[in-house]
Amino acid sequence: MLGIVVFRGLTCVGTLSIEPDNSFAQHFGRYLTTKEQFHQFLEAKGQEKPCRETEVGDPAGNDLAEPEAKRIRLEDGQTADGQTEEGAEPGEQPQTQKRARGQNKGRPHVKPTHYDKNRLCPSLIQESAAKCFFGDRCRFLHDVGRYLETKPADLGPRCVLFETFGRCPYGVTCRFAGAHLGPEGQNLVQEELAARGAQPPSIRNGLDKALQQQLRKREVRFERAEQALRRFSQGQPPGPTPAAAIPEGTAAEGAPRQDNCGAQQVPAGPGTSTPPSSPVRTCGPLTDEDVVRLRPCEKKRLDIRGKLYLAPLTTCGNLPFRRICKRFGADVTCGEMAVCTNLLQGQMSEWALLKRHQCEDIFGVQLEGAFPDTMTKCAELLSRTVEVDFVDINVGCPIDLVYKKGGGCALMNRSTKFQQIVRGMNQVLDVPLTVKIRTGVQERVNLAHRLLPELRDWGVALVTLHGRSREQRYTKLADWQYIEECVQAASPMPLFGNGDILSFEDANRAMQTGVAGIMIARGALLKPWLFTEIKEQRHWDISSSERLDILRDFTNYGLEHWGSDTQGVEKTRRFLLEWLSFLCRYVPVGLLERLPQRINERPPYYLGRDYLETLMASQKAADWIRISEMLLGPVPPNFAFLPKHKANAYK
Repeated sequence: MLGIVVFRGLTCVGTLSIEPDNSFAQHFGRYLTTKEQFHQFLEAKGQEKPCRETEVGDPAGNDLAEPEAKRIRLEDGQTADGQTEEGAEPGEQPQTQKRARGQNKGRPHVKPTHYDKNRLCPSLIQESAAKCFFGDRCRFLHDVGRYLETKPADLGPRCVLFETFGRCPYGVTCRFAGAHLGPEGQNLVQEELAARGAQPPSIRNGLDKALQQQLRKREVRFERAEQALRRFSQGQPPGPTPAAAIPEGTAAEGAPRQDNCGAQQVPAGPGTSTPPSSPVRTCGPLTDEDVVRLRPCEKKRLDIRGKLYLAPLTTCGNLPFRRICKRFGADVTCGEMAVCTNLLQGQMSEWALLKRHQCEDIFGVQLEGAFPDTMTKCAELLSRTVEVDFVDINVGCPIDLVYKKGGGCALMNRSTKFQQIVRGMNQVLDVPLTVKIRTGVQERVNLAHRLLPELRDWGVALVTLHGRSREQRYTKLADWQYIEECVQAASPMPLFGNGDILSFEDANRAMQTGVAGIMIARGALLKPWLFTEIKEQRHWDISSSERLDILRDFTNYGLEHWGSDTQGVEKTRRFLLEWLSFLCRYVPVGLLERLPQRINERPPYYLGRDYLETLMASQKAADWIRISEMLLGPVPPNFAFLPKHKANAYK
């Protein structure tokens, strides 16, 4: 479907241009420009306005306002005047270039540890440590003076951790250490601020080191999951299983028989204890919650009708970004997709996706897997160790890496495995289970309307439907008419809709289909203040300085979350750049002749109302790096970045 942009006098449809109206000359001189003039303006750092002697009728026949990335007609070997390139014989079909789609799998990637070769020993950073953790095998530096000689210059005079919490835990390794180092190199502490209990924000759902070791050694037992899986093998649906009926000797697959040093279960809260099947001693009084399992009708209900749901976004949906969206009015948040097998192996990078900030009052985690045994065991593990309001199953992921292994969208065609996963997870979880699906796998073969009644019978509390198929990806608009049909098929189970919501008008039309609520994904990446616009029913003509303040808050949240040393700064920068690859698609409201902007529209090149607004509209990764340097200082030598997705023109 072709996107239509009405941009202060110029209308663009897909790759074709429509003749401008009579006010074209007036508005074009103010905003619209060519790609060459756009980048010339940025390279001149906004000091001079580029020459605009070129009129509408370009002699070469190129659309002045059309980005080069959208000129796909010229990729088949034809020049602008319709002639074939030199060397092409008459009658010979030139080889067409494949359009850039999917992921930049070969993108340059440098780990943050590479930028800090001479790393200081953690025992020196943590002043409370009496001796080195690694002993004679330590490979880190123990000479603070030598470390300071090779340490790069500070990135700024202010340390957000020191100003917020009264103490920076990174000490001399902090890239803003000048704000909190004394004359002799000691780490200063603001006693008044620290005494008020201003500790780093409560980040829940971390992985305990002891539990990580047990997961790696396969010493964790999954009694309830094994019970449910045995019922599946016997052809019986899983039912309520009293705790006393679980055999004591049941162990997880591949795990040795355990004694008193078995798995450690994390209590659900103060005053509670682990179930009697746990090999770890209980702490606190034993309550009914520890012995008696909840029946399905006694589970906590998930009532989020009418609320704004921020979708689980891979890479960009990290904890600092979710904090930004919560501040602008998101009601429900969900962690990034986590692979169940990686969680069962105790991978710290995967468990980091489950972390929850204290501002996330309604929070869930999303799991991806293809088999009932791993998904059920992972659900039981999460029910012991993390604090969430719901667990979501990803049945919408379209990427080949997941689909070819039987996960994501592939589960829609594997109904038996899908049912076993849902029923098994529902059996071991104490919180509601939700599912996110697409319309189907193939473009014209819808499956959701047949699956929704089954999901309701299997015990799913809520389903989110993305109005596209796997094959379709983002080549066409979301099918909200089909979502409206699925609302009736899912009733009385609540159904959330997802797809192409970028304004409050889009949200209003979506709610008219009868859905219980809407999930917002790409719209939040383009404009996180969308939640405010929906709740206040208005268009927000946000200025470039306000947008920069949002990015500054993101970097502060990132430094709190990932750290203020070199690793933390560069990790924050990488996630900021990934987000900027989406933010550049936003067109300020004050520049549009027709409201609202559509999510499938790619704007022409334009000059903003100030230099910063123009810089934020750039589709070049080099310009995104310049924005990051405004907030996080200069990039390290040999720094390279290419975004994860190929949706923009980066060169």
